[in-house]
Amino acid sequence: MTLPSLFVSHGSPMLPLTDTPARQFLIDLGRSLPRPKAILVISAHWETAEPEVNAVTSNETIYDFYGFPRALYELRYPAPGTPELAQGIAARLAAAGLPTAIDRTRGLDHGAWVPLLLMYPEADIPVLQLSIQTERGPKHHLALGRALAPLRDEGVLIIGSGSFTHNLAEFRTRRPELNAPALPWVDAFADWVHEAALTGRVDDLLDYRSLAPFAVKNHPTDEHFLPLFAALGAAGEGAHAERLHNSANYGVLRMDVYAFHAAHETAAAA
Repeated sequence: MTLPSLFVSHGSPMLPLTDTPARQFLIDLGRSLPRPKAILVISAHWETAEPEVNAVTSNETIYDFYGFPRALYELRYPAPGTPELAQGIAARLAAAGLPTAIDRTRGLDHGAWVPLLLMYPEADIPVLQLSIQTERGPKHHLALGRALAPLRDEGVLIIGSGSFTHNLAEFRTRRPELNAPALPWVDAFADWVHEAALTGRVDDLLDYRSLAPFAVKNHPTDEHFLPLFAALGAAGEGAHAERLHNSANYGVLRMDVYAFHAAHETAAAA
């Protein structure tokens, strides 16, 4: 069983408790995919200088946020881990020239458990996390993903979890409604990325901060966009993109979800 790699916009930690198109889409997505043997999440919320993978027998739920309603802190996602697979991932990355450390205590941050709670609410599939290296940029994360591509043939679902657009300063300033439509500069950036992804312009995507309209305004820092490159890389050379969902929350967070398929695979729709 070969699974596509995914880029998921995880949005606000409140996503599981709010009625939005993105929430319902993730619920439906989990039901539509073949059941994976394990899930590897590359989350924007675990940043390290060098790659690290967690290797635990049971994942703790990390509440890496503050100031939200109590109901959010009562949610749990106690998915099992798989230390053996973590060791294999570390070895695979090391062989690709990407030495990777193993963290034997870390659980799942909200970049992982928020979308997974919606996609696989039973929390009965083994889950691992892999950190990002923000200072090393898109090209590094593309290489990281490409080193992981063979895992897809082993039934591992690879998810890059970030945000298609992510300007929290604008959110705090504007205080828009949850389902406010995307602002024009948000859509301009998202449309450019979509066109570049669908037409296979990988070099342009790698240089998105220079080429995409309003790139820095949509991503003042890189970390929430870098998981997209890991997901793209995990589909291998010549991968093609399929947009599965697009919507917006709070006017500034595009909640788009993409699947990436290997060159020889066929997407369900473009």
